[in-house]
Amino acid sequence: MSPGALLLLNAVLAFMMFGVSLGLRPADFAAVLKRPIAPVTGLVAQFLLLPAITCLATWWFDVSPGLALGMILVSCCPGGTFSNVMTWIGRANVATSVSMTAVSSLAAVVLTPVNFALYGSLNPATRALLQEIALPAGSMVMLVLLVLALPMVLGMLVGAHLPTFAARSERFFRGSSLLVFLLFVVVSFSKHWETAVQVAGSVLLLVIAHNALAFGIGNLSARAMGLPLADRRAVTMEVGIQNSGLALAVLFTFYPSAGEMLVVAGFWGVWHLVGGLALAGLWNFSGRDARARLRERMREAGRAL
Repeated sequence: MSPGALLLLNAVLAFMMFGVSLGLRPADFAAVLKRPIAPVTGLVAQFLLLPAITCLATWWFDVSPGLALGMILVSCCPGGTFSNVMTWIGRANVATSVSMTAVSSLAAVVLTPVNFALYGSLNPATRALLQEIALPAGSMVMLVLLVLALPMVLGMLVGAHLPTFAARSERFFRGSSLLVFLLFVVVSFSKHWETAVQVAGSVLLLVIAHNALAFGIGNLSARAMGLPLADRRAVTMEVGIQNSGLALAVLFTFYPSAGEMLVVAGFWGVWHLVGGLALAGLWNFSGRDARARLRERMREAGRAL
């Protein structure tokens, strides 16, 4: 991919983060200090448990090095920008989701490169491949800083000083972010179409299983900490919706020839939206059913009296 195309793709990811951050406020970070249990639980699940278990699973099931390293990279990314919307659809705690997205995006500046280097080298199958591609840790930190942290700060500043603009442009940024993200995926497949066709079946199964694992880790972690239902759902969604757009940006920038890794990140980019929307829809309708049953019981009790 040409330098100009790479610059455009990274600028697009920064644009997505800027749009999402227009609604963030310093109070969202302060909320983590006031009620840290749910966000901290999610962050531990996201940056510690998910990468570690992914590393062990790819080692245990002897996943091919390229696919395994792609899975490890995705697991090391922060929460995706669509997790807040899906949390809202699922009638979960949006405040918890927003605070987790904000903090995890900042933490990713350090934790994503460190985790990728650590868990990629711990798996014997991926260690040699990781050494071959010569992980540029400093350059990765700079990339994450430029496409996540800096746009977030700018988005918060613009949102605070131009609240009317932020409110009016929210729908535009959300819609365009989805289209742009799908563009990332299309480019990923088009650049490595033959590889995508060859490994499509196995990769799709791996991605579905990996995404289910991420949702499961988030949910079990939240249950273990005794979080209320709304927070538990927010943590589940935040851990299950990974920023695979960042994974694609890292791969296009540093490892454009890593076809299997790009295909994994591309499939993840599509599937986690499908899985997340399905889960959010299930929560939404189950919540409606529960409220409907409660109203019916109250009516029956009223008639009995």
